[in-house]
Amino acid sequence: MILIDIGQETYLPCNENPGMSRYYIKRPSLNESEAVSAIKQWSYPLHSKADLQPLFDRIGDARIVMLGEASHGTHEYYTWRSHISKKLIEEKGFNFIAVEGDWPDCYRLNRFIKGYDTEYKNSYEVLHAFNRWPTWMWANWEIVALADWLKKYNSGLPANKRAGFYGLDVYSLWESMESIMQYLKKTDPAALKIAEDAFHCFEPYRKDEGTSYARATQFVPELCQNEVVHLLKEIRQRLPLYNTDHENVFSVEQNALVSLNAENYYRAMILGGPHSWNVRDRHMAETLDRLLKFHGSNSKAIVWEHNTHIGDARATDMIDDGMYNIGELARIQHQDMGVVLVGFGSYKGTVMAGRSWGAPMRVTHLPEAKKESWEYFLHRAGNENKLLLMDDLAGNDMLMENHIGHRAVGVVYNPQYEQYGNYVPSILPLRYDAFIYLDETKALHPLHIEPDGSQIPETWPFGV
Repeated sequence: MILIDIGQETYLPCNENPGMSRYYIKRPSLNESEAVSAIKQWSYPLHSKADLQPLFDRIGDARIVMLGEASHGTHEYYTWRSHISKKLIEEKGFNFIAVEGDWPDCYRLNRFIKGYDTEYKNSYEVLHAFNRWPTWMWANWEIVALADWLKKYNSGLPANKRAGFYGLDVYSLWESMESIMQYLKKTDPAALKIAEDAFHCFEPYRKDEGTSYARATQFVPELCQNEVVHLLKEIRQRLPLYNTDHENVFSVEQNALVSLNAENYYRAMILGGPHSWNVRDRHMAETLDRLLKFHGSNSKAIVWEHNTHIGDARATDMIDDGMYNIGELARIQHQDMGVVLVGFGSYKGTVMAGRSWGAPMRVTHLPEAKKESWEYFLHRAGNENKLLLMDDLAGNDMLMENHIGHRAVGVVYNPQYEQYGNYVPSILPLRYDAFIYLDETKALHPLHIEPDGSQIPETWPFGV
């Protein structure tokens, strides 16, 4: 095991395996009629927001609720998650939403909705500044509607009661270092040189989002690692001096951690296999832990990420490849807090995606789910929206012991190839605590579509 000394604590690199084991399965034969019958018996109809009450009863006093999505480009996943999140904030005292997004971008939105900054006039302006591909994930009208609500909710509340919005991801190496330098220019010019040295080490590799850096580490394995370790150590030593804005100080340290873990992520890329995935999900889990600690001993967190991140990896074939995820880590590390994992899926519709990495976004046809998938069985049980509570299915051996295909659509999506790579073999009752099935869904509404990106779409503001 490799340990890195960063001053106040010993740092375990994100790619170290936490030593988790797979759920036991017997793999009996699959019976379609039995699967459909069980779903019919135990599913709750989902016609309106009021029909979610069984889910809120299941959440109870849990302090971590993770809300998934089967794609990064589906309107209904955002609107239903928004409704659930609003209710958790209003009625159960949840402190923040943490999403599969970059820390610097999301932190700007966090400052705006809390009323700390006046740089932007409205939520649209803040979110339109999200310019990393795939822009539509967070620069969309669905998130504008949520941000508007959070801004209104927070108005008039004391600072420690305002609901926050944060990014958990690890991709923002250069943006995070730029944020650090901007902060140090104002507060600690003496430390600025250290941040500039780290930035200059990475700067030649910025154009291709770290791919060339990953290749370069084949020849110089610790290419810029020493610089980011030094930066984090210095910032942590100087934290007591940065006392003018408690949350901004937290953000500076978080940006330093992003830089360290992003460097680790890009080095892991070149190794292939599960390494870079595990670096990323470990970082997101550590960031969630930091946010919970920052918000106090009784804080509560809502997490928005893809199903492949929040659904327990032990109930899928991911573990065969040595992969784990934030949902699995949360269940293991925070059992005492109460963790509820909620998956989402749909049978057919449209979705926003690109045909290749960095390609223009487009509304893409989402075909009917393939036969003998979870989505197929859910549709066969009736073509209406449904809520499943997985405790209800615990007595069904077939559903508990079979890995059944569960659709997962990424930011790159080609429907003609769907049957070959878009289904994750899953034991759904073990992967989630609850599942929201939406029979037909449509693509979300991005902000960056030209020339009418500022055009407010029909049915605004979005509701369920």
